[in-house]
Amino acid sequence: MIRLPPRSTQSRSSAASDVYKRQWINVAKQTGIEELRLTTRDISDYNVLMNRRLEILKHHGITINDIREVISNIEPLPGALDFLNWLHGRVQLIIVSDTFREFADPLLEKMGWPVLFCHNLSIDREGNITGFNLRQNDAKRKVTEALQDLNFKVIAVGDSYNDISMLRKSEHGILFQPPRNVIDDNKDIRVVNSYSQLRNAISEILDTSETITYH
Repeated sequence: MIRLPPRSTQSRSSAASDVYKRQWINVAKQTGIEELRLTTRDISDYNVLMNRRLEILKHHGITINDIREVISNIEPLPGALDFLNWLHGRVQLIIVSDTFREFADPLLEKMGWPVLFCHNLSIDREGNITGFNLRQNDAKRKVTEALQDLNFKVIAVGDSYNDISMLRKSEHGILFQPPRNVIDDNKDIRVVNSYSQLRNAISEILDTSETITYH
């Protein structure tokens, strides 16, 4: 989220990130492949996680069209759209996600087309996913650093291991509904467990930061 200078804020929103994690969980439900339920809440190394996912997709002949069909039926979590609408009235929002552009459009449309920084896939003519292309390693932290280089200050919100470097680099890092293992490994990071708590936490930061810029 970013307020206009000199008060500006960046926030990566779990309203969106929860939905993107559910992409894989829903694919697991549709296919019966339980291992596809694993996310960055379970495996901290994103390269390891994605390489394993691609092995599974190839083994079972699951194509990009199969995954898009599942994604088209996913809705934002209850309360997520209201929260995003509330944010838009106060800050500029950037969603920084480890999802892929080829997956993202159906959900972006349902969320009102917020700005999304993410990765992309390599897909062959038959629709098989043959690889993944990370825009940068540790991209969430680097987005935060880039915004700070532009004299923005950052409120970052995440829920998984791959969010931790971003949360620690930002001026204000918040874990939103994280699993117990992520909490236990990062006990110094603030935790909230509902959209109302997250809204209150962000309001508190904005109200006490008279000269701050956040994303």
